[in-house]
Amino acid sequence: MGAASSAWSWVLLCIVWWSLSLELAQCNVVYDRKALIIDGQRRILFSGSIHYPRSTPEMWEGLIQKAKDGGLDAIDTYVFWNLHEPSPGNYNFEGRYDLARFIKTVHKAGLYVHLRIGPYICSEWNFGGFPVWLKYVPGISFRTDNEPFKSAMQKFTQKIVQLMKDEKLFESQGGPIILSQIENEYEPESKAFGASGYAYMAWAAKMAVGMGTGVPWVMCKEQNAPDPVINTCNGFYCDYFSPNRGYKPTLWTEAWTGWFTEFGGPVYQRPVEDLAYAVARFIQKGGSFVNYYMYHGGTNFGRTAGGPFITTSYDYDAPIDEYGLIRQPKYGHLKELHKAVKLCEPALLNADPTVTSLGSYGQAHVFSFKSGVCAAFLSNYNTKSAATVTFNNMNFHLPPWSISILPDCKNVVFNTAIVGVQTSQTQLLHTNSELRSWEIFNEDISSVAGDTTITVIGLLDHLNITRDSSDYLWYTTSVDISPSESFLHEGQHPSLTVQSAGDAMHVFINDQLSGSAYGTREYRRFTFTGNVNLHAGLNKISLLSIAVGLANNGPHFEMRSTGVLGPVVLHGLDQGKRDLSWQKWSYKVGLKGEDMNLGALHSISAVDWMKGSLVAQIQQPLTWYKANFDAPKGDDPLALDMGVWGRVKPKKCQFGCQHPTQQWYHVPRSFLKPSNNLLVVFEEIGGDVSRIGLVKKSVTSVCAEVSENHPHFRNWQTESHGQLEEQNKPEISLHCTEGHSISAIKFSSFGTPSGSCGTFQHGACHAPNSNAVLEKECIGKQKCSVTISDTNFGKDPCPSKLKKLSVEAVCAPI
Repeated sequence: MGAASSAWSWVLLCIVWWSLSLELAQCNVVYDRKALIIDGQRRILFSGSIHYPRSTPEMWEGLIQKAKDGGLDAIDTYVFWNLHEPSPGNYNFEGRYDLARFIKTVHKAGLYVHLRIGPYICSEWNFGGFPVWLKYVPGISFRTDNEPFKSAMQKFTQKIVQLMKDEKLFESQGGPIILSQIENEYEPESKAFGASGYAYMAWAAKMAVGMGTGVPWVMCKEQNAPDPVINTCNGFYCDYFSPNRGYKPTLWTEAWTGWFTEFGGPVYQRPVEDLAYAVARFIQKGGSFVNYYMYHGGTNFGRTAGGPFITTSYDYDAPIDEYGLIRQPKYGHLKELHKAVKLCEPALLNADPTVTSLGSYGQAHVFSFKSGVCAAFLSNYNTKSAATVTFNNMNFHLPPWSISILPDCKNVVFNTAIVGVQTSQTQLLHTNSELRSWEIFNEDISSVAGDTTITVIGLLDHLNITRDSSDYLWYTTSVDISPSESFLHEGQHPSLTVQSAGDAMHVFINDQLSGSAYGTREYRRFTFTGNVNLHAGLNKISLLSIAVGLANNGPHFEMRSTGVLGPVVLHGLDQGKRDLSWQKWSYKVGLKGEDMNLGALHSISAVDWMKGSLVAQIQQPLTWYKANFDAPKGDDPLALDMGVWGRVKPKKCQFGCQHPTQQWYHVPRSFLKPSNNLLVVFEEIGGDVSRIGLVKKSVTSVCAEVSENHPHFRNWQTESHGQLEEQNKPEISLHCTEGHSISAIKFSSFGTPSGSCGTFQHGACHAPNSNAVLEKECIGKQKCSVTISDTNFGKDPCPSKLKKLSVEAVCAPI
C-alpha cells in the first residue's frame, strides 16, 4: 500500500512537471522584478506610440521603419472600439482600421507590439473610444461593476484577442505582441466609484488574464492592479513610481513627449533635453520599459477628435511629426539616449544601483555586476546651475538638470542636456496646384422647420437626438409678438439669452444669423446673450447646436449633457421676460449638405452649385464650397492652409501667437489621384475661399553644433547590420529628407561661434576654411558627416580655447 502510494505520487509529480513545462514552453514572455523576460532573456525596451487610424496604411511602413531606426524595440497602439464596431455586432477592420495588417507591418520590421485593448482609451478620442450606441444599452453604466457594461466590454475584448490569436500575433504564437493592456488610467474612477469600482477592476483583470494570450497584461495608472497584472506609470516623469508588488517590473507606458492641442489653447512643446532627462532618471531608478506617447501622433481624421475642442492635428510634438517627417533634434537625441542605455544593459539588468551623493544636487547611481561590468548615471538635479563632480577619482562636468551616462563607469557617452544632433527647420510652402472653379451651395435655413425630425414640448439633449450621426442639431420654435409691444415703436430691440451645455451655437432669427457663442474644453457650458430683431406677428427662432467632439474622460462621462438645455429667455418685452424653454420645439438632425453627402463625388451633381465671380462676393453663413485640383508633383507631405479662416487663436502660447490654433490640415497623398481631385469645404459663418491654398511641408534647412568635448561613443564598439563600427571623435552630421540634397552652406564656423539655428554668428575665433571644408564634404549630398578635428580645419584658430563647429545648410529638391 505504501509503495503504491509513493509510485502514484511520483506519477502525479511528473504530470504536474510536464504540464508546467508545457505552459512555460508556450508562454515566451514572463517577468521578474527587473524586466520583461522574452525567450528567457531580460530586456530593456524602448517603445513608441503610433496609432494606426491616425495615419494611413501607406504611411505605416515608413513610420515603423523610422521608429526602428530611432532605436525603438516596440510599437504601442490603442484599439479603437468605436471604429471597429460602429453598430452592435457589425465590425470594420478595413483600410485605416486594419489592426492585424498594422501589427503584421510592425512584425515585418522586427519590432515588438504593446497592444492596449482597453477598450476604454481616452486618447483625446471621440467618446474615449466607446461607440455611442453603448450609451443606449438599457441599464448601462460605464466602467463600473455593471453587468450590461461588463458584458459588452468582455465581448469586444474577446473579439480582439481572438482576432490576434487567429492571425498568430501573440509572442507565444511566434508573433510580435509581448504585452496587452486592459482598462486605462482607471485609478481616479476606481476611487470615485468606491467598492463597485474596485470590484469592476478586479473583474476586468481576471477576465483578461483568463483569455490565455501567453503574454503579461498591464493596467496603467492603477496602483491596485490585481496580480498577476502589472501596474504601470503614465506621466511627464515617472522616476517616483514603484510597482505594487516587489516581483513586478517597473514599466512606463506613457512618457509624454509633448501634449495635445485644443482650439483656443497653446501648441505645447517639450524640449528633448527634459524628455531625455526624465527617461534617464527613470532608467537609473530601475525602470526597464519606456513607451513614448506619442512617437508619431498623426491626425484625427473625420469626426474622431474628442474633448471637446481637440484639434484634428494630434502632432503632440512627437519625434515623428504629424506628416511623418522626423522632428530634429528630438528624434536624434533620443536615438543617442537609447544607444547609450543599451550599452549599459548587462549591468542594469543584473545589478541593483548603489546610490552615492555628489553634493547638494548630485547623485551617482552605480550598477556593478561581476568583474568589469559596471555602468553609472551621474545626475545634477539643480535646474539652474552646472556642477563639477568627482566620481571614481575623475572630474565630470554636469550641466543643470542633466544626467551623464557612463557604460563603463569611466567614459561619458551621453549627457541628456548636451544635444549634438542636427536641428531641422521646416516650412509650409505653396504648391503649384491651383484650387480651381470654386462653386457654392447655401443651406436653406428657411426649410429647417419643415424638415424636422420630431416636435416635443421642451428642450432635449443634443446627443440623445443625434446619436452622434452629425455634429449639428437644429432647435426651432416660434414666438408671437403683439403689434402693441413698446420696443417696436421705440427703436429698441429685445434680447435673447440661451444657456447651452456645450459646445457651440449659432442663433438665427427669422432665418437671419443673429449671433454665435461657444464654450471651451475646460468650460463647456456657455450662455448666448444678444439683441434680436423681432417683428410683429410670428417670429421663428432657430438654434443650431454644435458638438465639437464628445467627452472622453472622467467618471460617468457618458451621462454628460450636450446642447441647448435652457433656459431660453426673451428679455425686454412689455411683460418683462418670456421663458421659451417649455414651448413646443422642433428638432432636425444635421445639415442638408450632410444628408446629400456632398463630400462624395457621386453626390456633387445632386445640388445646384453657384458658379463664377459670385463666390467671392457672397458671404453667407452655412455655406458649402467646392473646387477641383491636381495633386502636386513630388513626395512632400501636403496640407490645406486654412489660416485666413481660422477664428480661434490661442489665449496663451509659446510660439505662433499670430496664427489660429490650427492653420494647416493634413492631406495624405494616398487620398489623392493624379488629377481632378475634389475639395469640399463647409463654413459656418463665411469666408474668402480664394485664399485657401494647398501647401507642402519640407525640411528647408538643417543645423548642427558640436563641441570638441562633446560626449561620444569613444572606444565603444556597437554592432550594426552585422558590422562593427567605431567612433573615435565627435562629429557633426547633416541629413536632408528623401528627395532633397544639401544645396548650400549658409553658415559654418569652427571656433567660438554664437547664436542658434537661423541666427549663428562668427565669434572672435574662427577657422577661415570652415565653409570650404563643409562645402567639399556636403554639397550635392543627401547626408554628410564632418569630424571635429583640427586636422580638418588646418591650423588651430585658438589653441587655448574650447572650440565648436556650428553649421547651417540649405536643403533643396533634387
